[in-house]
Amino acid sequence: MKRRGVLMLGLGLSSPLWAQEREPLGEIRTRITTTAVLRGQFEQRKTVKGFKQPLLSRGDFLVQRGRGVIWRTRDPLISSLVLTRDRLVTRGADGVVQQQMDAAREPAVRGITELMFAVLSADLAVLSQRFVVSPQLKTGEAWQMTLLPKDQALAQWATRVEIDGDRQVRQVQWQDGMGDVSLIRMSAHQPGPPPTKEEEAWLG
Repeated sequence: MKRRGVLMLGLGLSSPLWAQEREPLGEIRTRITTTAVLRGQFEQRKTVKGFKQPLLSRGDFLVQRGRGVIWRTRDPLISSLVLTRDRLVTRGADGVVQQQMDAAREPAVRGITELMFAVLSADLAVLSQRFVVSPQLKTGEAWQMTLLPKDQALAQWATRVEIDGDRQVRQVQWQDGMGDVSLIRMSAHQPGPPPTKEEEAWLG
């Protein structure tokens, strides 16, 4: 983040201010529970410019740290989105691949999947590299972060992201460069069970 010029009268003044600035992010980091495997359910409401009614979908998800995400839509249509470090795959109700994008051919894929992992798990290190992060501590264990992209390339995909959570990420509101807004609510978080054989194959 490019910082605007601030004149410090001494090093003794700068250290406490820096500690104060970092405190909310550090507190959020301690509140978040990290697990090797996280499962849960989601409800997504997407508002598309030009359409009066939002698009609604529901399903479940799997996040395996260091490997990938499986995002299964159960309603209104069955489909699965699989994201790993190197590819993005869409599968139909029968599990057959409908679309695949590889980072080797399309370098932007790695950036997209990395950011999706970071948003779903509130990975503050990655988010702070790509966004200007404005954290806010709320009552109890609750917190909120507002993310604004640092570069124009990222702004075409995400102009503003708001993440709400406590021990887990509970809600993500995502506005893209076209002005469409996706609101995702996540619930029923649980640590495991491990991926099934089918999920292992999908994650590669």
